[in-house]
Amino acid sequence: MTPKEAEAVAALITSCDTAGYGARLDDLSRLLASFDMSCAFAYRYDHTPEVIHDGYSAAVSRDALSRYLKGGYLLDPFYVACISGVKEGLWRMREIAPDGFFASDFASSREVHPCISEEEGTLVEEIGFIAPLGDGASAVYSLMRRKGGSPFSAAEFRGLQIASPIIAASMRRHLGANRASQNVLPSHSDSETAFRSAFGDRLTPTQHTVVRLILRGHSNVSIASHMQITEGTAKLHRYNIYKRLNISSQSELFQLFIEYLG
Repeated sequence: MTPKEAEAVAALITSCDTAGYGARLDDLSRLLASFDMSCAFAYRYDHTPEVIHDGYSAAVSRDALSRYLKGGYLLDPFYVACISGVKEGLWRMREIAPDGFFASDFASSREVHPCISEEEGTLVEEIGFIAPLGDGASAVYSLMRRKGGSPFSAAEFRGLQIASPIIAASMRRHLGANRASQNVLPSHSDSETAFRSAFGDRLTPTQHTVVRLILRGHSNVSIASHMQITEGTAKLHRYNIYKRLNISSQSELFQLFIEYLG
């Protein structure tokens, strides 16, 4: 560890539970790798995510952040990883995202994805530190590079990975173990009511499950695997969902969800 890195770690620890915490997170991370944007959220079942750090540029839509907090986060692979029990550490988005995520509307939507800038377009890569907080809650600190740049190199990723225990421990200290677990439910069976609310009683419970997987970027093959059905049955579910909602594409399905969030 270099003297500058040691100073950054000390500053990060000192900043816990203060307004300067997010900036100190960025200071330490920038010694290890460059990035364009950053953010940190705490995710809890049946609760709107808590914004720990907003390191977005001024070009990012505040409306997008509002829609994200209202329910768009349900489509975020990092949120899904947290509720699925992915282990603590640093993850590349592509390691935890569904097979069709990067072709999904959410991945490039300026309307609901707060990391997408009006001026810069889509992202070239996002990586995130996942820190379980206990009782089913987790925190995620993400670093992003915009289109036009390059993905984080293996050396950069390794440097950040070495700092992962420090960053995870600081997030737990910043949030506080007791505060992080307050009102957290032991089960997440009702944690995604936004999906049901968005489409109401027009769909069956099974179709609601399929819609959730479609919007998160799962292909028919992946849906079939998750639900233990055939690919043909998954395609039939998709066809019937579109028919019931009077739409003809995944983009229209996504737009219905966005309209609900708006």
